[in-house]
Amino acid sequence: MARNTLTKKELGKLKTLVDTYTAEHSTATYNFRQVAFALGYGSAPAQKAVAMYLAELAFDGRIIEVSPGKYKSPQRSVSAEGVFVRRSNGKNSVVTDADGEEIFVAERNSMHALNGDRVRIAVAAAMRGKEPEAQVTEIVEKKDQTFIGTLRVDKRMAYLQTDSKFLANDIIIPRARLRGGHNGDKAIVRITDWPDDEKNPRGEVVDILGVTGENNAEIHAILAEFGLPYRYPEAVTRAAEKIDAGITPEVVAQRVDMRSVTTFTIDPRDAKDFDDALSIRKLPDGNYEVGVHIADVTHYVRPDTTIDREASERATSVYLVDRVVPMLPEHLSNGICSLRPDEDKLTFSTIFTISPDGKVLDSRIARTVIRSNRRFTYEEAQEVIETGKGDFAEEILTLDRLAKILRKKRYENGSMDFDRAEVRFDIDENGHPVGVFFKESKDANKLIEEFMLLANRTVAAAIGQPARNRKAKAFVYRVHDVPDAERLANLAEICRTFGHRIRTTGTPAEVNRSINRMLADIKGSPEENFISTLAIRSMAKAIYTTKNIGHYGLGFDYYTHFTSPIRRYPDMMVHRLLERYLAGGRSVSLEKLEEECKHSSDMEQLAAGAERASIKYKQVEYMADRLGQVFDGVISGVTEWGLYVELDENKCEGLVPVRDLADDFYDFDPKNYTLTGRRSGGRYRLGDKIKVQVARADLAKKQLDFVVVDAKNPPRSLDTLGSKPNSGKRPDKPGKHSRNARGKRRR
Repeated sequence: MARNTLTKKELGKLKTLVDTYTAEHSTATYNFRQVAFALGYGSAPAQKAVAMYLAELAFDGRIIEVSPGKYKSPQRSVSAEGVFVRRSNGKNSVVTDADGEEIFVAERNSMHALNGDRVRIAVAAAMRGKEPEAQVTEIVEKKDQTFIGTLRVDKRMAYLQTDSKFLANDIIIPRARLRGGHNGDKAIVRITDWPDDEKNPRGEVVDILGVTGENNAEIHAILAEFGLPYRYPEAVTRAAEKIDAGITPEVVAQRVDMRSVTTFTIDPRDAKDFDDALSIRKLPDGNYEVGVHIADVTHYVRPDTTIDREASERATSVYLVDRVVPMLPEHLSNGICSLRPDEDKLTFSTIFTISPDGKVLDSRIARTVIRSNRRFTYEEAQEVIETGKGDFAEEILTLDRLAKILRKKRYENGSMDFDRAEVRFDIDENGHPVGVFFKESKDANKLIEEFMLLANRTVAAAIGQPARNRKAKAFVYRVHDVPDAERLANLAEICRTFGHRIRTTGTPAEVNRSINRMLADIKGSPEENFISTLAIRSMAKAIYTTKNIGHYGLGFDYYTHFTSPIRRYPDMMVHRLLERYLAGGRSVSLEKLEEECKHSSDMEQLAAGAERASIKYKQVEYMADRLGQVFDGVISGVTEWGLYVELDENKCEGLVPVRDLADDFYDFDPKNYTLTGRRSGGRYRLGDKIKVQVARADLAKKQLDFVVVDAKNPPRSLDTLGSKPNSGKRPDKPGKHSRNARGKRRR
């Protein structure tokens, strides 16, 4: 009796033959009978199997059903353009312009394109069970880029051993192009040539940063890695030094003179660029006049000058773990513009009339001249708040009371309340970290923050809400979009497992109030770290733009950055726009302003990345002195490649590689942020308490590795751990939250 079906072996052979046929007849159309006949299959079961397999291929997209029962192979490649992404682990790809799809490119098909190059590619149709691949056919635009690493120089050859995660290959350097570099120097190198038939590119030294491992060299290398300047151009410094304070009677006459009003600054103890001051006086009617005075930088830095062009390009000061890389030359940032005590200073101010019960009754924006009576550190102002004694105690206590009323109202209206301690290092004269301390935001910090928020909000509304229904003029806004809906829903689901609830629908204020209540409820609970970390990661990033959508995290309809022009270029842009519009000027070009906003947002992210990298470097350097020691910590990140753990004692963070979880095979659940053992069912989850031992500290890669310590895994000896740096590359942990070095969130 004839069989009605094929055996598994026969079916496998048939599918292989059909795959070959469709590949060889890429331009023809065919039906199942034609294919079966061509392959020598005449039986009904075989023809049925061919028909079903062709339908399966069409469903998978490997062939196209051009009409019922008739098929054709798709075009084997399509052309596209995009940005090349090179990885040191060989997993190169191209992000296409059309849809943002990331398509794998094997090294042999890369034409040696570098990370960030614009390329044209041919995309091959995906094979069954495999991702599509692309081949670079043309490098349309090469991105100007450099690489950082350590020079290796001997009698025979010289090359750069790169630190980059975007290039695994060493760069060969002709001895004539070393620029005086020696073996062991930290250097910046530009690729000059990469022949098609050679594995290694060739390059030339751009700059020598110092000796690898020396603090200045490593910090400069971090700045260079992010494309940030680590030196100030002499021409810019010279131009700044020619500027005089110029506070003449004629200049004062054009401003509101507030030099007789009690005024002071409150800043970090190591700050030199005092860009904001507060004044306060009691009015005859019992209300208070509170002035928020901001350094009038744009009075001295005129548009399209040498200094302005440099500041625009930098867009922000960079606050690293051991230094500040200023946006403006020191003569301006720490001198003429800085609101130092007992010196007349030009300022741009928002002046408020506030009732004793904290209601803002009136506000105005004006150019002023002030004279600060006292410079307070946060610690000094905090002592006045706590003891009620000290210089200007009445003024500070009044401002603190008003700030608390404003803050309470802000939270009631939906502002988010994320308040976490920051880690700081005690550093010796050689830049080596010798201790760790935590910087918490206390009442003095919050006092300053509250009035800066009020000033920023007032300025944004003044331009964004014109009187008499006039059209708003082009302006710079600091906006914060609504959270990702899926992440917010995921947060709500996880909160429910711990008995907490948050809203995922309703007005932003209602949602934010529910999150604030939840964050308050979990204070001190075992799940606090886990849930608060997830809440932060559910939020979008704040950016600069001309398109006002409000600031979700603060709960403000209008918000900008006006209060830090010494260290942020968008604040300088806002000052210039204010000057123009208050004088009745016409709106500026929206398109050009948006380009400047985007550049500032991009530079802010680069600066934040450099700040995190410098902290990470010092964390690894600090923990390198503690190899083999055991610490308690909390799981701060869960990924497919391992667990990130933040230590309780010092907030240093490292990775437990999944390969070192040798007791089981662990599956990653991205939705619930867990690694779960297949055999044991053991689970590691974001926020869990954990005990770890310091296993490896790799300064070159800024990587810190831990191993889990528990009943089954007791602490190991240093010899067993192997204190050599881990040579494997690994991705950065996504979704880190950051704050700037002044202790204020990047609102």
